[in-house]
Amino acid sequence: MTSWIPLGEMQLLPLSGGRLRIDGGNMFGVVPRMLWQRVAVPDEEHRIQVETNCLVVRTPTSLGLIDTGYGSKAPEKIRRRYAMQPGAPLVRNLRDHDIVPEDIDWVILTHLHFDHAGGCTYRDKNHRLRPTFSRARHYVQRVEWDDGVGDVPELEGSYFKDDFLPLAETGLLQWVNCQSEAEPGVTVSLTGGHTRGHQMVKLKSQGETAIYAADLCPTVAHLQTFWTLAYDQFPLIVRRLKPSLVRDIVEHRRLMLFSHDPDVAAARLVMDESGELRVDPIMRLPH
Repeated sequence: MTSWIPLGEMQLLPLSGGRLRIDGGNMFGVVPRMLWQRVAVPDEEHRIQVETNCLVVRTPTSLGLIDTGYGSKAPEKIRRRYAMQPGAPLVRNLRDHDIVPEDIDWVILTHLHFDHAGGCTYRDKNHRLRPTFSRARHYVQRVEWDDGVGDVPELEGSYFKDDFLPLAETGLLQWVNCQSEAEPGVTVSLTGGHTRGHQMVKLKSQGETAIYAADLCPTVAHLQTFWTLAYDQFPLIVRRLKPSLVRDIVEHRRLMLFSHDPDVAAARLVMDESGELRVDPIMRLPH
């Protein structure tokens, strides 16, 4: 079982929103297979193991959540394709830590792809869509919402409205424009890159800072500038932003949180004397 990470007066708890397998070429874009297979061994269907590392954030005044995994709604065909876990993995893992969905005060969605926003909703016994976190304000960048609901032809298959439309219909949606402090010490910032409305989260308390960069840098392997996702809508933005983000994390000794790494949920980044980047895990994930 994973344990809480102290951050000043906050506590952080990385939890799985469900493991899955994704085509290695999609996870590493233009990187040749002969390189990426050294760090991510593919199965017979060329898929690699990927985690959906959600983050529970306990502040002095609230309990929040960053991203929600893929949830329980996907049809069986899709579940087989991605080797998704049964049921609602995030809800199950929350309960292992004595947290129920009704305890959550706020949710930040870094973007609206199914593996980050799918767990926002579920179907009840009458097959009706319901918000999973029925008390929580859900923070989404306005441009991300516009793309998610906009039926843009070139984004077909990127967004599934059942994942997030009920948030607006039930009054739980909180739009963000560029940057906002969602809670004291919890700031969201528009980055773009992976999607037009992708946002990252900065957590700060008593001089300590953690960065949840989401799909700007989903795994340890993606710390390299040119290792980007085939799913990135604007890869040049990712390549531009990521080096400066990594430098900032190294220079200021910030905690780095990885959205999809199957082994390392949180780490410190250190530049050694030879200029090589070293990853010092703070939390390794159980298998």
